[in-house]
Amino acid sequence: MILVTGGTGFLGSELIKQLTDSGLAVRALKRNASIIPKIIDNNSLVDWVLGDINEPATLEEIFVGITKVYHCAAFVSFNPKDKKQLFHVNIDGTSNIVNLCAENNCRLLHVSSVAALGDAKKGKQITEKDFWEYDAKAHAYGLSKYEAEMEVWRGITEGLDAVIVNPSIIIGKNAGFEGSGAIFRLVKGGFPFYTNGASGLVDVQDVAKAMILLMENPTTAERYIISSENYHYKDLFAAIADGFKVKAPKTEAKPWMLGIAWRALKFFSIFTRKQPSITKDAAKSSLSLSYYSNEKVINEIGIKFKPVNQSIQEITQYLK
Repeated sequence: MILVTGGTGFLGSELIKQLTDSGLAVRALKRNASIIPKIIDNNSLVDWVLGDINEPATLEEIFVGITKVYHCAAFVSFNPKDKKQLFHVNIDGTSNIVNLCAENNCRLLHVSSVAALGDAKKGKQITEKDFWEYDAKAHAYGLSKYEAEMEVWRGITEGLDAVIVNPSIIIGKNAGFEGSGAIFRLVKGGFPFYTNGASGLVDVQDVAKAMILLMENPTTAERYIISSENYHYKDLFAAIADGFKVKAPKTEAKPWMLGIAWRALKFFSIFTRKQPSITKDAAKSSLSLSYYSNEKVINEIGIKFKPVNQSIQEITQYLK
C-alpha cells in the first residue's frame, strides 16, 4: 500500500492522480481543514485519512500495511516571521515520517527542494554533488528544507531505504494563481518589472512522473534534481506575457529598488496586518542566478521533460 503526505497540495494531488490513473490504490493524509482538489475528488482508489505529520501518534495506525511513502507535505514561505512554523513542519514533521518509515520498513521518497542545494561554482550548473554550506543568515525556507533533508540522510545512515528529489520551481495549470502561479497573476495584471535572476523550472506532471519512476527504481540513498530548463526571469515573464497577449515587463528591478520595496511593504504590513507581498528573502532570491543540471535523473530513469514554453502556453490558456 502507498501512503502520500501532502496529498491535497499542488504536487501531491498530481502525484495521486498519476498513481490512481495507473490503477494503484493510495492512502492519503489530510487534516480537518484540508480541501481535496477537483482532480482527485471522488476518486474511489484514494483512502483519505486524518492525521498530522507533527503528531506522530495520529500516524501510527495509518502506517499499518504501508510499504511505500511519498512525503510531499511541507510549508512554503519566504516570510522570516514564519521561521518557527517552517522548522516545525518541514524539519520536525519530516523527522517523524523518517522514524515511522524506519519502524515500518517502508521505502521513502522525500520531496526536498533545490533550495537545499549548494550555490553554483562560477560558470557551472548546480548538481547533486553540491551540498549547501550552512549559513545561519540564509532564508528560513532554505534552512528548513536543508535540515529536513538531513533528517532523511540520518535515516539512510541508520538503514532506511530512501531517495530524495530536489525539484526546481514547479509550474502547472492546477496551481491557479497561488504558489508559483503568483508569477502568472503578476504578469497578467501588467506588472512592469523583471529581475536579473534565473532559476530552473519544471512542469508538475513531470515531477510526479519522475517521483513514481524513482520509487520503482531499485536505487537507494541518492538525490535527484528534477528540473526541465533554466530560465532567466526576463525571458520567463516575456513568455508568460506572450501567452496572455499582454505587454511584457520592460523595466529591470535593480537591487536598490527591491530593497526599498520590501522595506516599505514590511512597514505598511504593520498597519494592514497582512503579510507583505515582497519580503527580504524573496527579493534576494529573485536576484540570484541559479542554473541546475538534470543530467543525473535523465540518465537514471530516461525521463523526457516537457519544454517549459509548452507548459507556459498550457497554463496561460487555462488561466485566461
